Amino acid sequence: MKVLILGSGGREHAIGWKLAQSPSLELLVSAPGNPGLAEIGEVASSVDVLDEDAVVSLAVSRRVDLVVVGPEAPLAAGIVDVLADNGIAAFGPTAAGARLEASKAYAKEVMATAGVATARAETFVDATDANLYLDGLAPPFVVKADGLAAGKGVLVTSDLGEARAWVRLCIDGHFGDAGATVIIEDYLEGPELSVIALCDGERALALPPARDYKRLKSGDRGPNTGGMGCYSPVDVPLRLVDEVTDDVMLPVLRHLTAKGVAYRGFLYAGLVLTEDGPRVLEFNCRLGDPEAQVLLPRLDEDLLELMVASSTGTLPERPLRVRADAAVNVVLAAPGYPEAVQTGASITGLDTAHDLDGVEVFHAGTTDTPEGLAVSGGRVLNVVGIDPDRDKARHKAYAAAAVVAFDGKQLRTDIAR
Repeated sequence: MKVLILGSGGREHAIGWKLAQSPSLELLVSAPGNPGLAEIGEVASSVDVLDEDAVVSLAVSRRVDLVVVGPEAPLAAGIVDVLADNGIAAFGPTAAGARLEASKAYAKEVMATAGVATARAETFVDATDANLYLDGLAPPFVVKADGLAAGKGVLVTSDLGEARAWVRLCIDGHFGDAGATVIIEDYLEGPELSVIALCDGERALALPPARDYKRLKSGDRGPNTGGMGCYSPVDVPLRLVDEVTDDVMLPVLRHLTAKGVAYRGFLYAGLVLTEDGPRVLEFNCRLGDPEAQVLLPRLDEDLLELMVASSTGTLPERPLRVRADAAVNVVLAAPGYPEAVQTGASITGLDTAHDLDGVEVFHAGTTDTPEGLAVSGGRVLNVVGIDPDRDKARHKAYAAAAVVAFDGKQLRTDIAR
């Protein structure tokens, strides 16, 4: 099969790395791709994933059998719908399905109708009304931009003034249209967990749980980011995945089906494990990042076969096969991330890290220059340690992270501790 991956981050590199292991793969093309993807296939670096005509033209010219959409923005913009209109198969939900991530207010409506447990929330388009509502709440305060904000549109704070300022920041356009509507919801107490399922409109096959780290600094300090690390497996009861599948994933699929939407692709549920049971914090309509980089090494399946089955509504009625290995992902971030990213620094030590046993390195924000590899984005590299023992996997990840160098490198030291 010939496959086109849309995207340029660590998630897309991990997907390409896994697809390259499929005996059915004949051609792998990535757009715009990154230097890591360039090592395993063709890269069309000039293609903008939000340019529908360019994506269709590339898919037709390379005669691809399947387009795999990695990031959320093209999904929300309806690239799967456009590809279908042009007779091109794609893996990922349509724009109607992707609204689960594109609008937090809509996701709350779906959960309420489908009977999915989540935090109480109110929606506002006026800052004065939002601030009056905040005055009646006890801290911590949770304020979210409604739309897509690259993982940076959420504030959790015990400072009322800070919460008010965040409301104003959102509504005044800091996140563009994503912040024109603000969600204020009750704070959920408990550890967070990510459960991601492959869906085909009717079935949901869950990957093993993972736990990611949103705050920039060790000890859960600093601003929210797109994710500074992740690990899997997580010490939770085995029945939890079945519970989330039965009480979250399947009710949402049934609700969407009743509305004429066959949800096909990855469905990500960000959960808080409260004293009263799991509560959904958010939905994403794609494979998580940095979750992908620990889940795909553990998946003991042909990912290409699963993606084809998902896109055609033919997933098997059995659990996914998973390796016993643990995986720990340490994100190396650029100086200034997430507020004011500084790019251009030279990256060294990558070959040494690659040569370490039980280590995979996935590119996220890198670029090739005449002088060598350089920083081009906020999250630069995902350094993943893999071992049957989680502590040893953690040691491998940090040993590899230590030999990779660039000016201003940021990383948390407590991933999977």
